[in-house]
Amino acid sequence: MSTSTAALEERTGESSNEIAGHIAEAIAARKLPPGTKLREEALSRLYNVSRTKIRAALLILSKDKLIRIVPDKGAFVSQPSEKESRDIFAARRILEAAMAREFTVHAQPHHYTALEQHLELERRSLEGDHKVRSQLLGDFHVLLAEVAGNEVLLEMVRELVARSTLITMLYQSDRDAACSSNEHDEFLKAARSGDADLAARVMVEHLMHVEAALRFDTGGVHEKDLVSALLK
Repeated sequence: MSTSTAALEERTGESSNEIAGHIAEAIAARKLPPGTKLREEALSRLYNVSRTKIRAALLILSKDKLIRIVPDKGAFVSQPSEKESRDIFAARRILEAAMAREFTVHAQPHHYTALEQHLELERRSLEGDHKVRSQLLGDFHVLLAEVAGNEVLLEMVRELVARSTLITMLYQSDRDAACSSNEHDEFLKAARSGDADLAARVMVEHLMHVEAALRFDTGGVHEKDLVSALLK
């Protein structure tokens, strides 16, 4: 039995959620580069399931913004442009400066305890799954917005963080992710001091550092697997 045949048999019967998870891992690990077309027929053959199940998996991925489905053209791995990415971070700096001030005013000791526990999860994720790591780094900002207590602000931050999580997943290095986690710790120290202006400044500088570290000239994929080979 060939390696490819064995791989197909091992994946027989997987659910749409499992298939979506596997493809998401491949995107997060940069095995499927931005812009890759995800062909239903090839995926159906790879996972040995119906195209109906593949369509359901692709819908899950599109809701998570990992792929975009273009009518009459197909599904593609999301490819945020450099301009879009920079616009998102510019908007985040404006919103999250205000959020940092509100957080500093409203945060209680139990909020800091919960956020410190979250930071520990961030640190543990740095050597693991890219997708989990990016989500945890983004969730830190959503947690701050929840403490700030403004529901409209929370909704806007959650949307922008979701979009930038994909951007960092695709364009941020492992080293820069570690720096982001360290800067989250620095923000909490600034907020604990009670100086809202300092907290806002630390937050803006953090987001500027994240944006500056993004690498849009990835030059293609260096690691190949069965998924990317079939989807060419």
